[in-house]
Amino acid sequence: MTIALSVQKPAASASWRLLDKAPIVLSLLAVWLLCTAWLRPLLLPDEARYAEVAREMLAGDHLLPLLNGMPFFHKPPLTYWVDILGMRLLGVTPFAARLGPLLGAWMMGSALWLELRHRAGAQQAGLALLVLATSPFFFIGGQYANHDMLVAGNISVALLCWLHALDRHEQALYWWVAGWCACALAVLSKGLIGIVIPLAVFAPWLLAQRRWRDARRLFHPLGLASFALIALPWFVLMQSRYPSFFDYFVLEQHVRRYATSGFNNLQPWWFLLGVLPLLTLPWSAGLLLHAKRIWRRQNSAKSRQWTSLMLWWLLVVMVFFSIPASKLAGYIMPALLPWCALISGAIPTGRARNWLLALASALCLGSIVCLAWQAPKSNRDIALELRQQLRFNDLVVFIDDSFNDVAFEARLDEPPTVASAWQDAALLAHDGWRKELADTSRFDANSASRLMIPTSELTGLVCRGRRVWLVESNGDGLSAQSVPGAARVMLGKHASLWLANPRDCAADGKNPLSTEAR
Repeated sequence: MTIALSVQKPAASASWRLLDKAPIVLSLLAVWLLCTAWLRPLLLPDEARYAEVAREMLAGDHLLPLLNGMPFFHKPPLTYWVDILGMRLLGVTPFAARLGPLLGAWMMGSALWLELRHRAGAQQAGLALLVLATSPFFFIGGQYANHDMLVAGNISVALLCWLHALDRHEQALYWWVAGWCACALAVLSKGLIGIVIPLAVFAPWLLAQRRWRDARRLFHPLGLASFALIALPWFVLMQSRYPSFFDYFVLEQHVRRYATSGFNNLQPWWFLLGVLPLLTLPWSAGLLLHAKRIWRRQNSAKSRQWTSLMLWWLLVVMVFFSIPASKLAGYIMPALLPWCALISGAIPTGRARNWLLALASALCLGSIVCLAWQAPKSNRDIALELRQQLRFNDLVVFIDDSFNDVAFEARLDEPPTVASAWQDAALLAHDGWRKELADTSRFDANSASRLMIPTSELTGLVCRGRRVWLVESNGDGLSAQSVPGAARVMLGKHASLWLANPRDCAADGKNPLSTEAR
């Protein structure tokens, strides 16, 4: 019996020693996130929009975000920069356009594992990472091409760097500064929440514990200088180029969007409180059933410190994003790390945990496969056909929709013309793709007047001496068919592709429209 025990124990410890090696664990996390990121086309509207911005920046000066060839200041550039690097290395593909969120997810998982390994050992760190990595919210969010996961990853790194500074007295300044650098990258990822959320979490938490000296160290001049050096130059440059940048980016996209209800995605105050447990099933069910386990494991000052920070972090994020009327699930991604860390302290061990892990993994992979199979609203079929037939100097026109995935997948060399009811003030006041494009006229009125035309001018496009490709959603009317000589080339799943050859409008006895001068 003694011999048997001595044989079994080394086998178990060897297994955990293997999972204690950072290169192995962090590489496995990267493989898990990357394994399905190539599988599906871009989703509309967000993925297609942000992927197209990165593609247009790739052909531009890499500093100015562009959409349809016009300045697009909804978000800062860090996600685009990561995607641009991916497109340079891997080509213009949906996979490359997802490298920004993939990096953010990897940063969040890595930060959680490294800090918990330091505090509680490899076993608890590995369990927390498994919960996070196989939560559908995290897994899908890490492969969804928008800005939410990268800002969440940087916020997570910032807060855990500051927490680490409390335990590293001889190297504390290094970790305080590292946290501020991560905050700067978070601001470049999505804006002011990159600094507001970390400070709203960490500073009150320090004060509640009467750690006055650490609260002063948090605001060390070297940390503040590092933050300013990284975060501010791009904003200063954009303000110097476009005097209305501050009003639009800070006041409208941050203050007014947070404080008013005139934007999309209006939801009740409790909406996000239901989203987080729903999108982290089945693990969240384990937390609800076994929450008492968390309190039983508070057997040291370190564990109590960790749990109190996780609870406060979770509360700050949920309350902050539940206040505004406009709510999206992605807003609360900064709450994923503390939520999953708390879950990992509550789930049962043994066979029940293994079943939860298997079910969670199946949900993650099955969700991606389902999205790839259904490809909701995707116009990739139209885009690939257009890419095959497009010639130099052809004009591409989108009718009453943005069709950003078509622009991305067809790799248009010049911005498309967008025909819509630009004269309808009620439509432009509604938060949506029309308003996004109309807002660009604040920064480039000349390009906006040339690229945004009313649908009544569609018939004059053939007078320009260029072949005209028209993309229109199925069932949206006969706008493309009204263009003289237009013939449908392809009826796609969600949209149609039309081609109209140039005409001599003067020979038809018609006066060419002024679009030639646009």
